Amino acid sequence: MTDATVDEPEAEEKKSSKLPLIIGLVLAVAGGGGGFFAVSSGLLGGAKPTATSVSESHAENTVPAVEIDNAALSDISFVEVPPLVISLGPGTQADHLRFRASLEVNKGYESEIEGILPRIQDVMNSYLRALEPATLEEPGALLKLRSQMLRRVSMVAGEGRVRDLLVLEFVLN
Repeated sequence: MTDATVDEPEAEEKKSSKLPLIIGLVLAVAGGGGGFFAVSSGLLGGAKPTATSVSESHAENTVPAVEIDNAALSDISFVEVPPLVISLGPGTQADHLRFRASLEVNKGYESEIEGILPRIQDVMNSYLRALEPATLEEPGALLKLRSQMLRRVSMVAGEGRVRDLLVLEFVLN
């Protein structure tokens, strides 16, 4: 006869206990609720606003006024740079860049800045033409371009004359 051995079924693996998972879930919910209570009651994260300040802010229902320093505003003037049209070349979605800017200058330097506008326009035109077209199409390009052009204009105009460069038009078409 044949010796046939019957394989005995292997002992079923013990199922892991779900108790640690349940305890972890309960502690997480309790911690979240306790944290919410602590913050909302003012125990953490600052003081709770008083009832009088809340009622006063609702009663006024106005936007707080921002104080503007008129002395600082009277010390500046604006000089507009003539518009620039830059051809972008092949391989771009747009053919041209229309660019218009205004320079914020300190009072008293307007005539000097207007006298060197052709030089300022040349610096801006040269910089914009040297850029890769893909750089112009990036989402954050305008901020970077603005700071670079302001740096170049400040070098041409002289230190302390130009305070800021305001971009009035930046259109790729």
